[in-house]
Amino acid sequence: MPSRAANPTQYNIDAIAKLEHDALGRRSASERVSDIITRLVGNMGFLAAQFILISSWALLNLGVIPGLKPFDPFPFGVLALVVAFESVFLTVFVLISQSRMSRQSERRSHLDLQVGMLSEQELTTILQMLQKLCQHMGVNVDSSKQEVQSFSKTTDVHKLASELEDKLPEE
Repeated sequence: MPSRAANPTQYNIDAIAKLEHDALGRRSASERVSDIITRLVGNMGFLAAQFILISSWALLNLGVIPGLKPFDPFPFGVLALVVAFESVFLTVFVLISQSRMSRQSERRSHLDLQVGMLSEQELTTILQMLQKLCQHMGVNVDSSKQEVQSFSKTTDVHKLASELEDKLPEE
């Protein structure tokens, strides 16, 4: 991994890639299987194969193809059973993958919040230091003093979250 000072962009890209790699490595066996199945069925090729299979099944069992005897006459009870069975399993696999992705998204949100809070604390400290330096150097900052003072106070995250909750629309 390159040093942060030499190439901060590449450092950040490498750090994010490592976080993603680690998250993939923490998946359980069922999550890995679910992800593989979801990738296999979540594309146009699978949709086309399903369309061809169901169309062929229908044509064969409607007696449209000469020489082939229907084995599942209309209303295609066996086909309905197979499709229902398949849909239940695919739904479970998709839900397992979605659940994992949701947990991973929550972890990212918590990391974003932590980084944001650390940035706010660092910026507050920097503003306080700059204000003291300006006072020490005799620089007149009266025009922005009130703004600087309001920003140099530590942000109360709980109060901010409560205010946001009150102002955001209900679902």
